[in-house]
Amino acid sequence: MERRTTYREVFAVPAFRVLFASRTLAVTAGTLRIVALSLLVYAVTGSTLLSAVAFGVGFVPQLLGGVLLGSLADRYRPRPLLVTGFLVECGVAAVLAVPGLPVASSLGIVAVAALVTPVFNGASSRLVAQVLTGDAYVLGRSVSSMAAAAAQVAGTAFGGVAVAAVGPRPALLIGAGCQLVAAATVRLGLPDLVAPARSTPTTSVTRDSWTVTVALLRDTAVRRLLLIQWLPPAFLTGVEAVVVPYAAGRAFPAGTVGGLLACVPAGMLVADLVVGRFLRPSTRERLVPVLLVLGGLPLFGLLADPSVRVVALLLAVAGGGGSAYVLGVQRRFVDALPEAHRGQGFGLAGMGLMTVQGLGPVAIGGLGQATSPPVAMAAAGGLIVLTAIAWTVSRSGWSRSPSPYALPDRRSA
Repeated sequence: MERRTTYREVFAVPAFRVLFASRTLAVTAGTLRIVALSLLVYAVTGSTLLSAVAFGVGFVPQLLGGVLLGSLADRYRPRPLLVTGFLVECGVAAVLAVPGLPVASSLGIVAVAALVTPVFNGASSRLVAQVLTGDAYVLGRSVSSMAAAAAQVAGTAFGGVAVAAVGPRPALLIGAGCQLVAAATVRLGLPDLVAPARSTPTTSVTRDSWTVTVALLRDTAVRRLLLIQWLPPAFLTGVEAVVVPYAAGRAFPAGTVGGLLACVPAGMLVADLVVGRFLRPSTRERLVPVLLVLGGLPLFGLLADPSVRVVALLLAVAGGGGSAYVLGVQRRFVDALPEAHRGQGFGLAGMGLMTVQGLGPVAIGGLGQATSPPVAMAAAGGLIVLTAIAWTVSRSGWSRSPSPYALPDRRSA
């Protein structure tokens, strides 16, 4: 009989506890930095555009960094990489707090630092897959995702409070201190595990990163597993971006907008907990298309002009289904990645997710501008349902065998 792993068993692994604690603290600090920098830029320039750029400037460069530097995640020991990543974030926040720093320089520093973010994220994800296997890995990723979502909410709330209480520059220093604590947590609490079994690379980091990225994207199974992790979140993020004009068009009270925006992440948290804790691994994998349909179908209900409470319920169900399905995909994705390049594979997945979540609001928002918010939200739901259908009819999408494609393994002889 198939056995479910428990969260207690996941947290019984010391290395995972260290990764979980440090990552949660770092996400909180990173969100605080984004809020503080955005408010600081607005206070200095009075420009809504520059404030928005400050909010999202750290996302787009990750695409370039993942493609050109991603192989670093598989070249070095994980502990030094993670410590370096947290120290880089600490240094960035500290420099941003320097009085008189030009806005252009601040944005440039954040953008440059974001180039290496996929390297550190890839190393972290590789290590999670190394210390947790099978269903434990799925639950570990599940609880990490829930904690990251909660940390983003906490970071946003604390960022606003901190800026109001002490100002944006001291708030940035608080974020820098949190990143320093995360680095110390990893340095003191994480074993110095060996690097992946590879001989000395004979190509440059850039060439190696590009070669592996192209090979991963050319492999049919890996490509489909990446797309299934990228597309539904992109559409769902687009829906969230249209909630404000939707509420305005329906003449909902102004106080309801914040509650409606919270419904999608609330649904994600609940669904991830239920699906991760109470369903068996094989059941989760079979229910991927069902959960995706639950993520898309409720959005059609917004065309009927429902009440505020019904809208909240529809958004929560869509958020739950549009998030929890990933738990049925993660084991397949780990199996499909070659061992020597898992760090870069995880980095590619995260980098692509950040990119499409930036493009989703543009696409769905543009559609909403051309038609109407309810139509755009329903269209996003239809695209999620189409993704479920495509996943169902794709045989290779269901294959859990490692993909036999040619990648330079560079294992030691």
